[in-house]
Amino acid sequence: MKTLLLFIILIFNGFALFAQKEDEMLASQYMRDGETQKAVDIYQKLYQQNNDRYYDQYFNSLLSLKKFDEAEIITKKIIDRHPQSYEFVIALGRVYNEKGDKSKAEGVYDGLIKNMPSDPTAVIRLSSKFSNVHNIDYALKVLVQGRILMKNDQLFALEMSTLYRYKNNKVDMLKEYLTLLQTKPDYISDAKRNISAMFDGAQDYTMLKTYLLKMIKQYPDQLVFADLLTWQFLQQKQFDTALSQAMALNRRQNDDGKSIDELCQILVANEAYDEAIRGYQYIIDKGKEHALYEKARIELINTKNLKLKDAKHGQADLAELERNYLDLLTEFGRTPSTAPAMEKLAILQAFQLNRPVDAEKTLVALIAIPRLRADLLGSCKLELGDVYLINGKPWDATLMYSQVEKAFAGTPVGQDAQYRNAKLAYYTGDFTWAKEQLDILKAETSQFIDNDALNLSLMIGDHTVFDSTANALKMYAHADLLIFKGEPDHAVITLDSIDKVYPLNDLGNDILMAKAHILIQKKEYQAAIVPLKKIAVESQKDFWADDAVFMLGDIYQNHLDDKTAAQSWYQKIISDYPSSLWINEARKRFRILRGDTTPSS
Repeated sequence: MKTLLLFIILIFNGFALFAQKEDEMLASQYMRDGETQKAVDIYQKLYQQNNDRYYDQYFNSLLSLKKFDEAEIITKKIIDRHPQSYEFVIALGRVYNEKGDKSKAEGVYDGLIKNMPSDPTAVIRLSSKFSNVHNIDYALKVLVQGRILMKNDQLFALEMSTLYRYKNNKVDMLKEYLTLLQTKPDYISDAKRNISAMFDGAQDYTMLKTYLLKMIKQYPDQLVFADLLTWQFLQQKQFDTALSQAMALNRRQNDDGKSIDELCQILVANEAYDEAIRGYQYIIDKGKEHALYEKARIELINTKNLKLKDAKHGQADLAELERNYLDLLTEFGRTPSTAPAMEKLAILQAFQLNRPVDAEKTLVALIAIPRLRADLLGSCKLELGDVYLINGKPWDATLMYSQVEKAFAGTPVGQDAQYRNAKLAYYTGDFTWAKEQLDILKAETSQFIDNDALNLSLMIGDHTVFDSTANALKMYAHADLLIFKGEPDHAVITLDSIDKVYPLNDLGNDILMAKAHILIQKKEYQAAIVPLKKIAVESQKDFWADDAVFMLGDIYQNHLDDKTAAQSWYQKIISDYPSSLWINEARKRFRILRGDTTPSS
């Protein structure tokens, strides 16, 4: 009998809960539809049935109808039942505040703070209750009073920094982070992240520098502030000062140089090559027995390589760089750790020193090194395929590309190999097979390969549909191969000959684009503007048009330092070529040039 009675009770309760849930959903719908009185009626019934559970919904619906007296009555009653619950007292203050009685609301809030226990957990809990109802000022007052009660000005720094960030109060947020870092230096990453999110420019970072210098003077043993000062210099792009500061800090810490190594990577990413070279040399000077010595030697040479690529240089500079790589291999041998340097040496030999035979030997020796990382082995085989092509060994080249394509099927590396195989076919005049492969790649690959694959596929299609022999295109493809081989002067001669041999060809814009690439390769940027503008202005419907426009923006931004002109060309992509594959990158660069974002390290 008892079991049956219990079963009946459970069934009844289940039906009651189901009915309450339906009522709750209906009331919520009324609120969304703006029928607040109907919602209030339901919430009142639910609140009376199940008291505290539906207090929040009932309370908020009453406030929305400005029924302050009823809201005050139910709130005082629930306070009587739960005198230790802060949120109901805060709710009572909300009633007075929204009623327009600000002084009475503050009296309620101040009473909570006055009677707050001297306990960190209770202080944080009360502050959180104010924060939950977006009363940030009183959330802060609670924490300030907590510090006074417990006679500790360093308490609650993390919570206060978060609240000041919410208020967009940069100065006080910064002060609280500096207070926090005195006792909890591990929070430096958190501080950097939120400071960079809040700070806008030079004025803010100058303020940071001022405060940090004061902290360093006041707390000379707290190295976290010197670390943050280094980071501040990086945000200001003061790379040389940042490195000097980091070196001074490294000497004080007497650590293994890992911080300098990490900083050098940031410097390289920001193209601050001279500073990175100085940093790597600092590690090298610590001696051959140092743990980072070999890595620093490799990265120093790699950075010099990048520096040469970024500026005009002579053969003597390239020869010295090659000697640096060879000395490195003599000192450390040909091992998995020096393999990346060997790859860069081979690229240098093939494409800058014009010694592809030596590059081939370097790469063959490289891929024979045991236990190479799979990704590095794939990359080196692709480079070897390119060198085989330069050396007039197309069958060996396609073998290398095919090995990588099979080993890395479905990955960007495999797709890159497939693209190179397709381009090899294009170079050798097998346009049908090349286009089939390019059309597959168009839908599957990254933007860079996708863009090149699309352009090459369109060009092959345009110039073979009405010309079954495609002789003019074969001549153009040969010129393209000469560009790839690093023989730009011979390529120009071939390009200029196309109109003479095949006067009825329609490769005009393709020839202009090829010449632009040659001029960019030679770093003759002003001259490259001429053919690019001819395409961009006179052939706005041509498939090269959006490429020409984007390339003009890139040249003006990164090589001629004309930000206004760069911005106008990126704007042209956005307005005139919304379906271009360059659209996302153009938007990003346009916004940066306009000042929408702050570059970071």
